[in-house]
Amino acid sequence: MELAHKLIRKLRAYGTLVMFSHTIFSLSFGAVAFLAASNGRPRLWTAAWAALAFLSARTGANALNRAIDARIDAKNPRTAGRQIPRGEISVRETVALSAACFALLVVSAAMLNPLCLVLSPLALLMMAFYSYTKRFTWLCHLFLGATCGIAPVGAWLAVTGRFSLPPLLLGAANCLWTAGFDVIYGCQDYDFDRQNGLHSIPVRFGVAGALHISTAFHAAALVCLAAFLLLEPHMGLLFGAGLLAAAALMAVQHTMVSPRRLEGVNVASYSMSQLTSLALLVFGILDIYL
Repeated sequence: MELAHKLIRKLRAYGTLVMFSHTIFSLSFGAVAFLAASNGRPRLWTAAWAALAFLSARTGANALNRAIDARIDAKNPRTAGRQIPRGEISVRETVALSAACFALLVVSAAMLNPLCLVLSPLALLMMAFYSYTKRFTWLCHLFLGATCGIAPVGAWLAVTGRFSLPPLLLGAANCLWTAGFDVIYGCQDYDFDRQNGLHSIPVRFGVAGALHISTAFHAAALVCLAAFLLLEPHMGLLFGAGLLAAAALMAVQHTMVSPRRLEGVNVASYSMSQLTSLALLVFGILDIYL
C-alpha cells in the first residue's frame, strides 16, 4: 500500500512538473488541423501515432524546460516551490524523462511518414532551444510560440505528408496566441528578470508596453485564424462562432490585468487561455462533423 501511495505521489509530481493540464494550449490547434486534413475521417493508425507524437513532444519539451531552468527557478521566489528546486524530482530524472519522450517522438514520426521523420530533428532542436532564449533575447515569447505552433503543422503533415497554407496559418495563430499570453504571464517576473539579467518583452518595453504588445499578438492571431477560416473548406459558420467566442475571451483576458493590477496574471494568462483554446476546439470539431 505504501509503495502504491509513493507511486501515485510520484506520478502526480511528474504531471505537475510537465504542466500536463496545459496540453490544451496546443491540442485544440493540432486537433482541428488533424481532423480538417483527414476530412473528419482519420485512420486509426495515423491518429494513434499522431497523438503519441504530440503527447511525447509537449511532455519532453516541458520536462527539459524545467531541467534547464532549475537554477533560475530555485532563485525566483515564485517558482522555488517547483518539483526540482525543492528536491522532489532530480534534474537527472527530468532529463531522462525528456530523452525518453523525444525518442518516442522520433519513433512516432517514423511510423507516420518520411517527411515527419525528416523534420523531427528540427522539432527537437526547437523544443530544446527555446528554453535558453530568455537568457539572450526578449523575443523568447515568440520562440515559445513557434515551438507550440509546430503542433497544427505537424498534425497536418501526419495526415497529408505535404505542406499547405491553412496549417501554416493555424501554426502562426498558435504561435502568436501563445506568445501573447506568455507575455502577460511574464509581467509578474519583471523585477526578478531585470535583477538577474534575463530577457523578456516586459523587461525590454516595461509592463505597460508589454501588455500592449500582448494585445497586438492576440489581434494578429485572430487575423490568422480568420484567414484559416476563409481558406479551409471544412471550416464554416460554427468555427466562425468559435472565433468570435475566442475574440471575446481574449478581450476579457486583457481587461483582467494592468501595470498596477497584476494579481490576476495567472487567471488571465492560463485559465482564460484554456477557455479560449477549448472554444476553438469544440467549435472546430462541430464544424467538421456537422
